[in-house]
Amino acid sequence: MLDSVKGPHDVKRLAAEELPRLAGEVRDLLVDSCAKFGGHLGPNLGVVELTIAIHRVFDSPRDPVVWDTGHQGYVHKLLTGRAAGFDALKQEGGLSGYPSRAESEHDFVENSHASTALSYADGLAKAFKLRGEHDRTVVAVIGDGALTGGMAWEALNNIAGAKDLPIVIVVNDNGRSYSPTIGGLASHLSSLRVNRRYEDMLEYVKGKIGNVPVLYDALHGIKKGVKDVIAPQAMFEDLGLKYVGPIDGHDEQAMEAALRKARGFRGPVIVHALTQKGRGYSPAENHDEDQFHSPGAFDRATGAEKPKGRIWTNVFSEELVRLGHERDDLVAITAAMLHPTGLAAFAEAFPERIYDVGIAEQHALTSAAGLALGGMHPVVAVYATFLNRAFDQLLMDVALHRLPVTVVLDRAGVTGDDGASHNGMWDLSILQVVPGLRVAVPRDGRRLTELLREAVAVSDGPTALRFPKGPVAEAIEPVGSLGTMDVLREPASGEPDVLLVGVGPMTQACMEAAVLLDAQGISSTVVDPRWVKPLDEALVGAAQAHKLVAVVEDNGRVGAVGDAVSRLLRDADVDVPVRSYGIPQEFLDHAKRAAILGRIGLTGQDLARQITEAVARRGSPVVSPS
Repeated sequence: MLDSVKGPHDVKRLAAEELPRLAGEVRDLLVDSCAKFGGHLGPNLGVVELTIAIHRVFDSPRDPVVWDTGHQGYVHKLLTGRAAGFDALKQEGGLSGYPSRAESEHDFVENSHASTALSYADGLAKAFKLRGEHDRTVVAVIGDGALTGGMAWEALNNIAGAKDLPIVIVVNDNGRSYSPTIGGLASHLSSLRVNRRYEDMLEYVKGKIGNVPVLYDALHGIKKGVKDVIAPQAMFEDLGLKYVGPIDGHDEQAMEAALRKARGFRGPVIVHALTQKGRGYSPAENHDEDQFHSPGAFDRATGAEKPKGRIWTNVFSEELVRLGHERDDLVAITAAMLHPTGLAAFAEAFPERIYDVGIAEQHALTSAAGLALGGMHPVVAVYATFLNRAFDQLLMDVALHRLPVTVVLDRAGVTGDDGASHNGMWDLSILQVVPGLRVAVPRDGRRLTELLREAVAVSDGPTALRFPKGPVAEAIEPVGSLGTMDVLREPASGEPDVLLVGVGPMTQACMEAAVLLDAQGISSTVVDPRWVKPLDEALVGAAQAHKLVAVVEDNGRVGAVGDAVSRLLRDADVDVPVRSYGIPQEFLDHAKRAAILGRIGLTGQDLARQITEAVARRGSPVVSPS
């Protein structure tokens, strides 16, 4: 049946009794595809019936459907004509793991950073109103986890103030601690809430008795779902939003009925759907950690994941626990990513010293500032791509006060499969502008443990440490030192030509390039700065002893370490040319990390070729200033 679905129109023409079969085929395809390469399986198994209902009630793309976050949009892809290419999900040249405007007109927003959909919906609905397109409805699907982000509530505040914006907000509540209110009374009350005559009566009564101030209870249901906040219907309706629910999100007919009522209201409506993450695949349903939120490749029959080997996150996790035993002032903060960022072991060892703030990176940094002001040393672990969201807090709340907060950036640089929004290619640029911040980039596991210890030992300002996704790089031992820098390779003899400055894991490519350069008669020195902000002044003298400096980093080229090296040499009146090799300032298509590094010229062979050409263009040797 799924093969015949080329778009939402095909979903609409199916009889109600055919929909369970369609849902079953969708789940089978989700499990089969994710078993091969991994993917966000659990969230999508939970939204099958919900997504079918959305496409039977609304007219995508005329009625935009915006997903928050986009990782729960797999079923949407299947129902909008992309089932044929689904076996190549997240593979190079295949479908993106998130909504993609390049793939389909049904994908309005390429969002994979949480808590944004309601703001998009607010803007879209206002645009349609201004254009006179009053027959269009905007649908925003947001998970209960994303509702822990402050931006979602900023949007709700604005949406609630616009009574005539046709926005249907589907809260996909897949938490497990709430028992749904079901039965005839609940259905009757849901119908009543979206009845225009009821609304008119309320407005009439309100006008007679005047406005009564409402005191709102603070939200405290972080990552447990809106169900844990006393009474969700009261909370949303106090904001001025109509509320329908809770609805069994796996009862397609009930979801359809609720969505049709919501659409008919022609104003902002919350439809609260209770769903089960991992629904229909027992290994996911019974997976205590996260219901197969985003597993790697796994055995379809058993659900057992294929071994990943030792990754960078493991090294960080183990060392942080050791540090926790040594220092009782060390605390850790996560933004709803306890296991992915490696903090689960710390939480188990020190349950009183771990804080999960939900999808709220801004709050995480300022809360860390408060902890530091109170005498603790917080370690905030986030994916590098999500640091962007908390830049102002790091700058003004942490750095301005010179507070000892350590930010650990996992999945820095090219991450690959998750696409443009998840590459951690911005941090080394934005962190350069933060006064007093020290930034460390380890090249291998041994250096990660060393630098983490050095970072948390800093007591007069913030520190940051970043490392990539995937297996830990093979250790490269230094052959010497230059200030705080490690010298990894020196020319065998004669005057050196090129100083290769490898930033963290990119030292491996530098070492490979050095061997190839030797074969071309170009001698080179390879150094690892270890701390890239501030740069060691010893780098100035090292540059003067060479004819060319090449900086290689796994970050966007603009404003990052290469630019910092150039600035350092300019300020010292050293005119040795500097070549910067990094990620081009563009959004990268999804592919494996190695494939992307090859595509953008960050392999040892590519670097050797580019540096050889740069040396050749220089012609005669560069005369260093005396």
